[in-house]
Amino acid sequence: VQLQASGGGLVQAGGSLRLSCKAFGRTLSNYVMGWFRQAPGKEREFVAAILWSDGRTYYTDSVKGRFTISRDNARNMVYLQMNSLKPDDTAVYYCAADPRPSYNGDYTYWGQGTLVTVSS
Repeated sequence: VQLQASGGGLVQAGGSLRLSCKAFGRTLSNYVMGWFRQAPGKEREFVAAILWSDGRTYYTDSVKGRFTISRDNARNMVYLQMNSLKPDDTAVYYCAADPRPSYNGDYTYWGQGTLVTVSS
């Protein structure tokens, strides 16, 4: 599985961005798809995940109510809609996938990062 993330950019605090992740190479019927981020000088952290089979979603507490993860089965794509962005959301965002449908396990496949910068 190859993953290609896009949609990052510069936005003012309070603004919105939508990240996209396209999966190539196979269907994702029992996969989990996740978004992670890594801020400068910090470790990579989990942001959100979605189970491809039934659409169940999971979020880290800091983004609940602001971010929404969704999928498009027909296009093999996952999205991360980010609203009410804060400077603390500034990071490189990565999409990831794993054939084991568990959002808090290790992810096997990773895309390249896309940079999100939120100015105050």
